[in-house]
Amino acid sequence: MEEVRFDGKVAVVTGAGGGLGKAYALLLAARGAKVVVNDLGGSFDGEGSDATPAQAVVDQIKAEGGEALANYDSVAEWESARGIIQTAFDSYGRIDILINNAGILRDKSLLKMELEDYHKIMQVHLDGTFYCTKAAFAYMKEQSYGRIVSTASAAGLYGNFGQVNYGAAKMGIVGMMNCVAQEGARYNIKANTIVPTAGTRLTFTVMPEEMIGRVKPEYVAPLVAWICSEQCNETATMFSAGGGYYSRAAIVEGQGVVFDPSGEISIEMIAGKMDQILSLESAVEYASAMEQAGTVLSKTNSGS
Repeated sequence: MEEVRFDGKVAVVTGAGGGLGKAYALLLAARGAKVVVNDLGGSFDGEGSDATPAQAVVDQIKAEGGEALANYDSVAEWESARGIIQTAFDSYGRIDILINNAGILRDKSLLKMELEDYHKIMQVHLDGTFYCTKAAFAYMKEQSYGRIVSTASAAGLYGNFGQVNYGAAKMGIVGMMNCVAQEGARYNIKANTIVPTAGTRLTFTVMPEEMIGRVKPEYVAPLVAWICSEQCNETATMFSAGGGYYSRAAIVEGQGVVFDPSGEISIEMIAGKMDQILSLESAVEYASAMEQAGTVLSKTNSGS
């Protein structure tokens, strides 16, 4: 297969001072992209700031013959997030790729979780993804080209103890990207979601130590780079990756049952059909909310 290159492309990677973001930035730069390496440099729970991590990645890219510059703004506020994207445009004249990767953790069980722990996670993960995407989308629309990859999590798709805040934010990102993909379709803007399994400073707190070396961030980076490429036509798609494993994840809906709404629909009728309601046999994946709603209406109209 022809080598996938990013010559002439400009990429912004948030949270790129280490872990997954660093792996993405290094690979894109090695394949010719100009990269804005964004990282606030705070602690894993979102406290403080430090310019060192982002600058170190930029220095490594330059030492390896690539082109990059550092940005230290936070994704969690609109003006600073917009500044991240503006840095790319002011410095390189365009933005082709946005990887929303910045993240923190504040894990606690539901009853022990402070409101601040919930709001801070939402600000960084969900709001940060929205702010950076909104700012980048405007430029991508003008140039009729863009690739956006945002970071979800198995904690959002499948749940995880002690991560109510994190799981909610990450599943919100899935919905956000599905909607962005619809709005970007006419402008050749693809929006997808990565569900990574990788040993980073965030997963050190939840992942057994013996697993860390088996799920290096570098194993996720090739798939993310492909999703960012001009050759990739996928959009509104969830990809799972980790330790050399790559797959597509999807939200599906079963065939269900239909009762005649002109008559009474009782609790007991529902209970009597619960096995069929729960079944995912012949489940389908919908391309949009309108398609799903149309299917529901067609079933109720036909009584099937």
